[in-house]
Amino acid sequence: MEHNIGILQGSVLGPLLFLIYINDLQSVIPCTLSNDNSSIILFAGDTSVIISDSCFLNFERNLNIVFKTMKKWFNSNLLSLNFDKTYYMQFITKNKSLNKINIEHENKMIIQTNFIKFLGVTVDNTLSWKQNIATVTSKLNKACYIIRRSSLYLSQVALKMVYFAFFIQ
Repeated sequence: MEHNIGILQGSVLGPLLFLIYINDLQSVIPCTLSNDNSSIILFAGDTSVIISDSCFLNFERNLNIVFKTMKKWFNSNLLSLNFDKTYYMQFITKNKSLNKINIEHENKMIIQTNFIKFLGVTVDNTLSWKQNIATVTSKLNKACYIIRRSSLYLSQVALKMVYFAFFIQ
């Protein structure tokens, strides 16, 4: 039996206010679903909900219920959802095609993405790690180029700072 799994992610507040203000959202989300196949992850200003269901219709319904519940919670707590940073991703196997899911916010559709930055790691919808490897490789190439070009002029301490500035950002 296959499972439909997806992430709904949005940015709400800066990290400090986020930690203080949003901690009760976790108690609202599980109460909206009949099954126990959802979890909410709150981290540094971002809210992510992971939903799983073996039936696609239940999965889509649960995704919409969670999103509407979150919108209602945001409104009642005088918060607004940053639509430009809100999207969803459906995890699939390599031989399965994506199902179209309609999630609407203020007469606009929430965008489906094939990869998402989650806790500093770029995760794609097939869990192949190709996108994360490409992101890390690009950052590392930039850092190596800058270090190579400036190694004649900078101390090792300064070169370490350059490395951290370009790679660890």
